This record gives sequence, C-alpha cells and structure tokens, in this order.
Amino acid sequence: RTAREAKRMSLDGFTTSLLVSPYQKFDMIQTIGREAGKRHGIPFHATDFRTGWKTAQRLSRELGLYRQKYCGCIYSERDRYVRKGKT
Repeated sequence: RTAREAKRMSLDGFTTSLLVSPYQKFDMIQTIGREAGKRHGIPFHATDFRTGWKTAQRLSRELGLYRQKYCGCIYSERDRYVRKGKT
C-alpha cells in the first residue's frame, strides 16, 4: 500500500520506520520493500538506520517525545498483552 501511494503521489521512493529498530528483520524488510517497489515502479530506500537507534532513544526521552512500546501492528500489540498476562 505504501509503495502504491508513493507512486500515486509522484514521490522519488518510499521506506519504513521499521528499518530503525534493531529488533526487526532488516534483510526480510528490505526484500519485501524492494519487491513492492518493483511491482509499483518506485524505488524502496533501504537505508540501515539501526546505527542511530540508541541516539534516537536518548534524544526522544530528553525531548519528552511520545514513544510506544510496540511497533503498532496487531501482532506486537497482542504480544505486549500476552507477556503481561492480560489475556
């Protein structure tokens, strides 16, 4: 969906915030992003942002920015509640 929207909006490419987290499968995300880009005729920017993760964590705390403890997908939200014994 993101690749399609980026193409529709005439952007030069697209990416995902998942590439920031050291807990995500970078290679898999990169492969899926590139495949979506090929399907829709728009480049996927697969920059490895993980090296700045700790700095981003520190700065967001210092600046008082909101940070959720899961990526936002239904699976991580479910896992968040299962770990706490809420289900």
